[in-house]
Amino acid sequence: MIGVMSDQEVLEELGRRLRAYRLQRNLGAAEVAERAGLNRNTVVNAEAGANPRLGTVVKILRVLERLDALDAFLAPPSISPMQLMKTAGKPRMRARRRPRG
Repeated sequence: MIGVMSDQEVLEELGRRLRAYRLQRNLGAAEVAERAGLNRNTVVNAEAGANPRLGTVVKILRVLERLDALDAFLAPPSISPMQLMKTAGKPRMRARRRPRG
């Protein structure tokens, strides 16, 4: 269960999934790297869970035609009906400061 994993374990799982997607498409790391405009070692390190940059993950997912996976990763926030009524349909533009104490 990903919710109880450490940050490093989550990165390693992300890497395993990237590698699995790559292998499903029957692509080598060098080919993915070339298509993504990355160094081969960058792809290999991302697959090893070596804390890749978000931009690197996006480039790899785009090459693997799995960019749609980002919707599951970070779904757009939903607005509750009560919040919608309070804001008169206007989306929040900034966070409110919390009282100290």
